[in-house]
Amino acid sequence: MKFGGTSVESQEAIARITSIVKAQVPRHPIVVVSAMGKTTNKLLAAATDDAATGILNVLANESGQLGEGHAHLERRLVLLHGDTVVRTYKIALGVNPVGQKERAGDLRTPEGRYFLSRRNPRSDYFLSIQVSYPNETDLKRAHRNHWDAGGSIMIHGLPNQLKHAPAYYEITDWTDGCIALSNADMVEVWLLTPDNAPIDILP
Repeated sequence: MKFGGTSVESQEAIARITSIVKAQVPRHPIVVVSAMGKTTNKLLAAATDDAATGILNVLANESGQLGEGHAHLERRLVLLHGDTVVRTYKIALGVNPVGQKERAGDLRTPEGRYFLSRRNPRSDYFLSIQVSYPNETDLKRAHRNHWDAGGSIMIHGLPNQLKHAPAYYEITDWTDGCIALSNADMVEVWLLTPDNAPIDILP
């Protein structure tokens, strides 16, 4: 779906389009919202404020073992309602993807239970949702080893300024430790996940 111009020029129009987007998301795997500047932010904020609260858990799966009762899926972000898989997305991880993130600059993606803590529609990437790393366990490990635990771990889309050909981002673990999706998938995750949803990042 694509929206722009007069279709999103007022609050009433934004509310109407938001309801259309929410109605379509459960049935279609890709939702693309296109508008200009502040209008895009208003539309996404309106959808977030009225987010689908049926998503109870998010799994980010790195190596393939999703857990009992689920298919083995490598490099996937999975949205769950109870034990039901609602959506599955291909993801990219940190440049150094093997092992638990331990310190700033190690280019690893965290492993463990976190929460979706903050949203930023104006980041250096196409939308971003912050993951609540470091948690208490991460901080204790870093303190014990006299390390800086790091932070600013996000789920996000592609960089606003691409440094490589688009195909590079589809086949490579390219982030500094974040979880990256295509822009179209990022819009859908933004719309479907409520604030403070738990995310389990599995090795």
